[in-house]
Amino acid sequence: MQNTFIQAYPKLLQSSVAVAGLWLAHGDEPLLSQWLIDALRPHWRAQNYAIKRIELISVKSWQEVLSELGSQSLFDDASAVIVTGNHKPDKAVIAGLERFAVEAQTGAHSHSVLWLTPKQDKRSQSSKWFAPFAQYGTVIDCNLYNEQQRQQLLQIQAQKFGLRLSQEAWQLLMSHTEHHLLSAYQTLWRLSYLFAPQLATSNSDNHEDNEHSNSFTQPVNNVALDIADLQAALVSDAQFSVFDLSDAMLAGNSTQVTKIMFQLKSTDEPTTLVLWAISKDMRHVIQLMDGQDPQALGIWRSKQGLYQQACRRQSKEQTSEWPALLYRCDQAIKGLIRQPAWELLLQAALELAGKRLFEMR
Repeated sequence: MQNTFIQAYPKLLQSSVAVAGLWLAHGDEPLLSQWLIDALRPHWRAQNYAIKRIELISVKSWQEVLSELGSQSLFDDASAVIVTGNHKPDKAVIAGLERFAVEAQTGAHSHSVLWLTPKQDKRSQSSKWFAPFAQYGTVIDCNLYNEQQRQQLLQIQAQKFGLRLSQEAWQLLMSHTEHHLLSAYQTLWRLSYLFAPQLATSNSDNHEDNEHSNSFTQPVNNVALDIADLQAALVSDAQFSVFDLSDAMLAGNSTQVTKIMFQLKSTDEPTTLVLWAISKDMRHVIQLMDGQDPQALGIWRSKQGLYQQACRRQSKEQTSEWPALLYRCDQAIKGLIRQPAWELLLQAALELAGKRLFEMR
């Protein structure tokens, strides 16, 4: 059985879902994969599953998955194995997975396997390794194909946060976050602390205990927000977002870039989100300087002038050094090098703004 995420997710938030057997979720949006796990976890726990994670470091790792499914704990009724990695199973493992799926359908066991993979194209979906999941299990396409799907999912999250936005407020939220799913979700999370603090604190402190009762139905105490409420919240405390950072970098306003970066650091903005914003803009500048069409790159008309300003400030010699700088930022965020991540992020942001702090070698 194959479903899109928007079809499967609301059903998983209801009570009583059969979770035994094979599950495959493929897509390039990590947030959807995490929401899927969060939706399945209460069902696993309600059925006394032991939840394990196995990363595929090679094809042989599939033997570890099958071995885990063959073991039985004295304290758990069954196992739910979350598998990550893109190593495809070989012929023998495919046969084993098929037997596993058929036995789950007949009730011979209650084990569950959830394999999280990158997006699979039509050719991959016709491969032999895909067949056991498609024929005997559940395949979920964790990709969003239009704005309606994005807003549907965010409305579900808003209801879980105890919020109900007017249509005008939704339009402002999507515009403010440039239709970026993670940023919109984080904004909803912050709004819940402003307008529904009691519910937000309860969800934060008791997330695991409340997951199974957190159904798709709208909470009774939802707080209604209109566009005026949202506008006030987005500018409260003069806080900046990564999108304000983007505008300042592209405009070449190094003073404003520095101010925004220090504020983002003080409010514990995720460094991964800041890096995403900087790398996106750097990538677009490089592509525009190579002659690519801004509309084909998905650049909004309102921002095309800012990008052109940024292009005029740079040379190809300078932009050729950006990938190495972004790589160092990523290493710092992951703790692989000693240089502070925020220090490197500021260097990269100012570099895009046209203010070089150090010669890059």
